[in-house]
Amino acid sequence: MSTAIKPKHIGRNISRIRELRDMKQEALAIALGVSQQSISNLEGSENVDDEKLNRVAEALGVPAEVIKNFSEEAVFNIIGNTAENSSSVVSFGCTFNPLDKLLETFEENKKLYQQLIQAEKEKVALLEKLLDKK
Repeated sequence: MSTAIKPKHIGRNISRIRELRDMKQEALAIALGVSQQSISNLEGSENVDDEKLNRVAEALGVPAEVIKNFSEEAVFNIIGNTAENSSSVVSFGCTFNPLDKLLETFEENKKLYQQLIQAEKEKVALLEKLLDKK
């Protein structure tokens, strides 16, 4: 028996990120210049076209990739792993915003890719230089 991977529900991800940002549908609607009903419909949509997703991401202050790859389990894991004590009462007093940590990770990856590309360019330039000498 194979288990199908459940596709990401983009509208639900938008809703959860908006809630984590402590933003009401009305505020997002104003930021996008649409009605609150449009935001409600958007959050009910399983898929959102890239242009609209990019506008929503900008309004929420996150990259579109964060919305596409948002995982509630990951956020709860981050919160759970940073709980201040392990008593029978679980503290969700997170000292940082999980979305900010996710954004930092994306930025770090971006810098690493840029460094890797630069190293490859330097290697190619060196090889071309060596070939020109022959």
